[in-house]
Amino acid sequence: MTMWVFGYGSLLWNPGFPVADRVLARLPDYHRSFCMRSVHHRGTPEKPGLVLALDEWPGAACTGLGLAVAPGAEDETLDYLRERELVSSAYVEKRLWLDLTDGRRVEAVAYVVDAAHEQYCGDMPLEEQAQTIACALGGRGPNPEYLHNTVAHLRQLGIEDGDLEWLDERVRVICG
Repeated sequence: MTMWVFGYGSLLWNPGFPVADRVLARLPDYHRSFCMRSVHHRGTPEKPGLVLALDEWPGAACTGLGLAVAPGAEDETLDYLRERELVSSAYVEKRLWLDLTDGRRVEAVAYVVDAAHEQYCGDMPLEEQAQTIACALGGRGPNPEYLHNTVAHLRQLGIEDGDLEWLDERVRVICG
């Protein structure tokens, strides 16, 4: 049985595991947003950045990629993803149903934000998000790089995300 992973942010451009197939996918009842403070990868405890997370939102839908894990790499992939995504316990690992654009419906591993976690910031205005992203730097690099890479890959895939497009342009202005 194929193991699927839902990519909606950095997994689009840096999955970090062997991928056998990539298919555009839609995850119902969640939306992608910069609703998680990053104190490791794109910021520090003293100066947090922001990273994308899946925030539960009934009636919404997030379009991303269904990533099929290469056969035989399932255990190592799950170990890798848990080390990468569960570093601060702000994400929760779930198995959720994806609707693939080729008509299949598959269960996938997805990392969603824990709205009760101290790093959750789902009500942050877009301008504040832009100011935070523009100035943050963490263990995996500058926060603006994360934003720009994600938006570039969403564009390549033909996925529109108005908030991320606005943030991309605004952060470019702030950073000069």
